[in-house]
Amino acid sequence: MQFEVWAPQARDRVVLRLDGADHALERDPARDGWWISHAREAPEAGDGARYGFSLDGGPVLPDPRSRRQPDGPDGLSAVVDHDAYAWRHPSVAGGGAGLQDAVLYELHIGTYTREGTLDAAAAHLGELAELGVTHVELMPLCPFPGTHGWGYEGVSLWAVHEPYGGPEALKRFVDTAHGLGLGVVLDVVHNHLGPSGNYLPAFGPYFTDTHHTPWGAAVNLDAAGSDEVRAYLLQSALAWLRDYRIDGLRLDAVHALADDRALTFLEELSAAVDALAAEQGRGLFLIAESDQCDPRTTTPREAGGLGLHAQWNDDFHHALHTALTGESQGYYADFARAPLAAVAKTLGHVFFHDGTYSTFRGRTHGRPVDRTATPAHRFVGYAQTHDQIGNRAQGDRLSASLSPGLLACAATLVLTGPFTPMLFMGEEWGATTPWQFFTDHTDPELARAVREGRRREFAAHGWAAEDVPDPQDTATRERSCLDRAERGQAPHARLLAWHRELIALRHAHPDLRDPDLAAVRVAYDETARRLAYRRGDLRIAVNLGGEPARMALGRGGRVLAAWEPVEGPEMDGTLVLPPESAVVLAVG
Repeated sequence: MQFEVWAPQARDRVVLRLDGADHALERDPARDGWWISHAREAPEAGDGARYGFSLDGGPVLPDPRSRRQPDGPDGLSAVVDHDAYAWRHPSVAGGGAGLQDAVLYELHIGTYTREGTLDAAAAHLGELAELGVTHVELMPLCPFPGTHGWGYEGVSLWAVHEPYGGPEALKRFVDTAHGLGLGVVLDVVHNHLGPSGNYLPAFGPYFTDTHHTPWGAAVNLDAAGSDEVRAYLLQSALAWLRDYRIDGLRLDAVHALADDRALTFLEELSAAVDALAAEQGRGLFLIAESDQCDPRTTTPREAGGLGLHAQWNDDFHHALHTALTGESQGYYADFARAPLAAVAKTLGHVFFHDGTYSTFRGRTHGRPVDRTATPAHRFVGYAQTHDQIGNRAQGDRLSASLSPGLLACAATLVLTGPFTPMLFMGEEWGATTPWQFFTDHTDPELARAVREGRRREFAAHGWAAEDVPDPQDTATRERSCLDRAERGQAPHARLLAWHRELIALRHAHPDLRDPDLAAVRVAYDETARRLAYRRGDLRIAVNLGGEPARMALGRGGRVLAAWEPVEGPEMDGTLVLPPESAVVLAVG
């Protein structure tokens, strides 16, 4: 078979080590910096064959485009024959529907089950299909040192973390999901790699000092040699969609992609994914994480935007979080001044910071969304995510401080709101297990730096070092694994049923999937802590307060769902909503 590697750093010689035998590569006359195996002497290599590259007599390193790392990031690469897997279900089974009808479910393979494998997680996919979820969003799967971690410090962007089960297990997971009618979304990280196990700098200018990020030198998207780096990232993204039949990608922190070129990498990636979707007849999509509050992220390319299909909406989360908890520290400060007003603004206008002053940033931030031209499903709404839980000192979920009633209100606002809703694993039953920051770095110095850095970060916010979980302690990961026995216990079973009921309503009523942001009408009372909004012929109301609330919701309303028992509206259209409760009405 043909072996090749982009290695412009090599001066004189690149050697392929394949199953213990060395084969000299030659320069590719058609592509600068590329080395290829001799066309007439191509070595034989079947599925699983181990190999690596040595540059100028140096150590044998894994392939930057490795499809498998059986022994982790520091070991040799392995050949993967993607055609060998016999797919059981058509790829369009889960990926045909667009985001307008989607309900996303963010899932971390290492803590979704105690086993922490793709196969173990796949065994529970039927529960998610029964819940009404349409797409499972997997946190990053690329190899990283050790066994357990969040996955955001992965390397080998074409490979699957071996302790999760490797390439074959991911195919089995996707196949099982498609057979249940579920799509699969994968979180990919292009803004940084490593640092441990990252051998890319030995091969070429994958990073540049032209820009700097919180993780050091930036990924090279616009300096010399960036054409090949962009191709590396783009082809890796397409490989997940093509080789594993994944239906969409979530792009981590796109605001950290330093890129000064006229045609940005994100536009290139968007165009390539759209082309692949057209070629395969599948509804492929890209979801960005961005803190810029910039609607151009999801504006179509032909209208001058980046052309991504959706983006996370942290402003909605922050508004909802402050309304539920009363927290006001850090970036919550602006939202906490009038939290119900902030929720109302984000429900109808998407961004809270749409050209307003951000005290956290010390400057004006954001840009308004054109409500008349922008579909609501381009924005993902949520009450909890891995970031918003795991980046807290103790990884505490909303369930650690809120009543079941307030959790039900949060679910109502997410699942009946205008945005593409997303749940974080276990949220549907109010899981009590925390989700903490954990690592398994094999480098003692890196492990120490991460541990001390974590404690230093939270010491600045008043936390004692002993109260901040040690990321390297195996107990930290163990505490973060879901306790599935809670699903059948009180009050968790009731919350689970409430989520199931709301999702069923969303699927049954087109008004709840209406993409028209301009049609959303919101009313609220900051003092009484109540809020109501209109979605077509439906009225949704939540009472976050501790007293019953009289709310004018329209005459002739019919209760479709209620957290606490309520009578229909009185003759004048007024409904009495119990404290810490929510209701969905059909009127007209």
